[in-house]
Amino acid sequence: MTDLPALLASTVAELERRGTPDEALAVLRTTRLRGTRLVRTGRAWRVGVLLIDREGRLYETATVTRAVEPLRGVTNRSAEAEARRELRHIAARSGLPEGEAVNVDPVPLDPSATEGGGPLSVVDGTVMVRWNAGGGIRPLEAYLADRLSLLDE
Repeated sequence: MTDLPALLASTVAELERRGTPDEALAVLRTTRLRGTRLVRTGRAWRVGVLLIDREGRLYETATVTRAVEPLRGVTNRSAEAEARRELRHIAARSGLPEGEAVNVDPVPLDPSATEGGGPLSVVDGTVMVRWNAGGGIRPLEAYLADRLSLLDE
């Protein structure tokens, strides 16, 4: 298997060198006193179907919202649209900066796991990424190199 910690460390160093914007990570918490809020847990870069934090930990992309107070609701919206609107409202009242992109309840990934429904798997000792629902799969190292090259465009 590729030296995964070194690969992720070099990816993080390159993202930092380029000044690539990162995004907030947060979890939904409900308390009697404050209601439902987003609690920040860190920051990470979105690299395709993955999130990578500064410590080189990987997460599956999560539900994403922005911390903006939504406009007045209309009655002909779908249940999904109302749920997205409510999540924006929660993000806005959780103390996040206005307009901040927030990944809600990101799922940590174990690159050595060979099973599960996540985007990572190990095939013949190589960490692979499934980058689309249709089954596109490629080595993590090549995938990260491709995603970083897109930053040049």
